[in-house]
Formats: sequence, C-alpha cells, structure tokens
Amino acid sequence: MSPARNDDPYPDTPIDPTELAHTPEVEPEGPSTGAKLAAEGFGTFLLVFGLIGTALFGSHLANESGAFAPGIVYVAASVAVGLAVVMGAYAFGPISGGHFNPAVTLGLAAAGRFPWRETGGYIAAQAVGGAAATTAIVLVGLFGPEGWLAAAQDGGFASNGWGVLSPGGFGMAAAMVIEVILTFLFLLVILGVTHSTRGTAFAGVAIGLSLTLIHLVSIPVDNTSVNPARSLATAIYGGADALAQLWVFIVFPIAGALLAGWSYRALFDGAQKPRA
Repeated sequence: MSPARNDDPYPDTPIDPTELAHTPEVEPEGPSTGAKLAAEGFGTFLLVFGLIGTALFGSHLANESGAFAPGIVYVAASVAVGLAVVMGAYAFGPISGGHFNPAVTLGLAAAGRFPWRETGGYIAAQAVGGAAATTAIVLVGLFGPEGWLAAAQDGGFASNGWGVLSPGGFGMAAAMVIEVILTFLFLLVILGVTHSTRGTAFAGVAIGLSLTLIHLVSIPVDNTSVNPARSLATAIYGGADALAQLWVFIVFPIAGALLAGWSYRALFDGAQKPRA
C-alpha cells in the first residue's frame, strides 16, 4: 500500500492560533483608595491654609490691633479661598473628585454621585488635612512677631462663631440660617457644573468663584464655614468658645448639603419621558 499523500501541493507549516484580545480581561484600575484619601487630605490642607493663613497673617498687617476686616483682609480671604479651590480642583480633582469638604462629600452621596460607603474615609482625610493646615500656621506663628500667636488664638484663630465670635455681631440663628442657605447653593453649583452630560470643563473655576462669593456674603455673619473640616481645623486652636460653638458649623452645613443633594436629584436629574 502506498503511503497517504497530501493533496495540497504547497502545504503550510502549522502555527499556533493567535488569541484575539480586543478588550482587556481586567478593566484598567483608577487611583487607589490611598491615593484618593491623600488627594483629599492635601486638597483640604491647601484650602484651609490658603484661607486661614490669609486671614490671620493679613490681619496682623491690617491695623495695629489686628481687628476684623478693615477692608483688605475681608476681600483677600474671600479671594484666597476661591483660588485655593481652583488650584486643588485641577491638581487633586482628577484623583479623588476634589471634595475637600465633608459637606460636599455627603451632598454628592445624597445626589447619587458618590458611594455612601466611601464617605467615612473621605471625611476623615479632610479633617486630618484641615487640622494639619492650622497646625502648620501655628508652627509659623511660633517664629513670628512677639505676641502674634497668642493674639491670634485669643481672637479665636479665625474660627466660625456667633455672638462674640461673629465679626458683625450676628446671633446663633443667623449663623444657622446662612450656613444652610449657602451650603445648599454651593452644592447646587457643584452638582450642576460637574454633571456627566451638562457639566463644563471649567467646573473648578465656577466652584472657586462661587466659594469666593459665599465668603464675601457671610464672613461678616459667622466667618463663613460651609465646610465642617475648616471649622474643626480652626476651632481646635480657637479656644473654648470656638469649640463650644463648633457643633453649629458641623450640623448646619451638612444639613444644607444633604438637602441640596436630594433636591438636585429630584428636580434636575429626571429624564423626559418619550411621547407616545
């Protein structure tokens, strides 16, 4: 019997098939949890250091007694916090979302834009970042003019407050109302400019400018919080009165933020039903 023959006169050498992998088996990973928390800490540090540093160091030069807002410090602090937010938004926002504020984190969660399970870590990082910023200011003050640090602490260390701690002498109810209103509006701006389809590439600028406006409005009322991490950071060096009044600047900014998150979701995130 003759051996089997191959009918193909030009047989190809067998090769192993190539696997087609148009999509990776594992989705590309984003920033790690540690990177996000570090970004929130550094961003909050930048915001608090910029705002409180401007207010305290500027007040020393404003007049001999260091009294509140002889014009330039009031405006400078408002502009400084806006600039700090713009810088932080573009530097750290791509990593963590750029909250830098427990009220923002909770407001975004209420609006369905951020997972509730991650809020605790973000808030802790923000609190640490803010406290580190005021601690850094204290360290600078230790090597400042004689009596500067003691005077800054005796004056409340730019803490939020009402009554004797209010630059304009406003009462507790005024602080409660304005913190709810301004935090509510602040979150509406954030939710609008960062919307997935209706947002803008200039979101950081809009958010920074809105925070500048908020400070121009409310510094005379209660030194402007809208950010519990900022309030905590100054109260720990502001004395017993600042610590006693701190609860207002934790509860009411968060209340305004949650209300904004739920309201935005109900009012602006609805989809139009197709016509029959």
